[in-house]
Amino acid sequence: MSLTEMQKIDRYVMGTYKRSQVMFLRGRGCTLFDDQGNEYLDLLAGIAVCNLGHAHPAVTKAVCDQALSLTHVSNLFYTEPQAVVAELLVENSFADQVFFCNSGAEANEGALKLARLWGKEKLNGAFGVISMERSFHGRTFAALSATGQEMIQKGYDPLAPVFSHVPFGDFEVLQKQWDENTCAVMMEPVQGEGGVVPAEKEYLEKVRKLCDEKGALLIFDEVQTGLGRTGKLFAYEHFGITPDIMTLAKALANGLPAGAVLAKKEAADLFGPGTHGTTFGAGPIVMAAAREVMQVLTEPGFMDDVAQRSAYFKQKLEQIAAKLPEKVLEVRGLGFLLGLKLSGPGAPLVKEFLEKGFVVNCTQGDILRFVPPLIITREQIDAFSEVLLQTLIGWDSGQVEK
Repeated sequence: MSLTEMQKIDRYVMGTYKRSQVMFLRGRGCTLFDDQGNEYLDLLAGIAVCNLGHAHPAVTKAVCDQALSLTHVSNLFYTEPQAVVAELLVENSFADQVFFCNSGAEANEGALKLARLWGKEKLNGAFGVISMERSFHGRTFAALSATGQEMIQKGYDPLAPVFSHVPFGDFEVLQKQWDENTCAVMMEPVQGEGGVVPAEKEYLEKVRKLCDEKGALLIFDEVQTGLGRTGKLFAYEHFGITPDIMTLAKALANGLPAGAVLAKKEAADLFGPGTHGTTFGAGPIVMAAAREVMQVLTEPGFMDDVAQRSAYFKQKLEQIAAKLPEKVLEVRGLGFLLGLKLSGPGAPLVKEFLEKGFVVNCTQGDILRFVPPLIITREQIDAFSEVLLQTLIGWDSGQVEK
């Protein structure tokens, strides 16, 4: 008996994911289509990856054109698309230089290597990094060690011992945790996997000041929050401060594997020939996609429109919360990184929404997370909001996942 594609994946691919029983074949804009001919409104965007939606015409054309001319030559040589993306990132951020890689975890590894070099060069060999409880920085060993979630770290101990974790937003505890070995603080300005929790402006200002006083680095992980997700090009812009290092990935190439470490000159200069590298980072095809992404995101008025539509979405969620206070405890987030704190487990709702033609996500067990493409329309927001309201009205908050 021949196996279906789903059965082949279950048979031949390691079981690291709990997959929904849907086989997607194609996408267009904010809509996904499965192998049964069903349509879905995508409010997940590959977990904040396809910020410009699926099969974006400019990105698709750039990838196809580049594939016809040059795929790979390695970073021992210059390539044109990399130059354009580097300029667009630097000229539109606090940073002076960028290192390209393939993923968020790799970007965070690169940032942590810079922090280690900084400690050796500037802080008498300091090597410790303070990161946040409930943070998520990736699955490689250093990034996993920086992550503040035991359920993700379980089974991989002993982890790198140079990381200490403090409650997100508690400056006094962070200050007490600091010692002579601290070379950096690492955090997400909005915790995504940790429950869609934005930092307070005053807290970040205090952390920035402390890092300045101690001569340490402030690293912002903007893998999920960057590139327009929060209603500004980068989340740090909401808070009136700048980090020394920022990591990006997810949306940088709208679905192709791309990551980046952005840094101020004094930190960036610590990377010299042979100190760090990557085989596939900044390959021409991926950079061609990233070039189009950055050009769209930096078009005049684009981010203003995103901010307006995301505020409209949040308003719709707040209206639902006001109608159902016993079921929706809180609306959280910035821009199109939004969450509903529920009074019960959210996993059964994720399954129900999928059956109704909507792709959403649950994090931390009881928080519905919405990270749609930045191009989602008000009409699509209205359509989902009505289904969300009716679904929550009929939802049993005591239900558990089967």
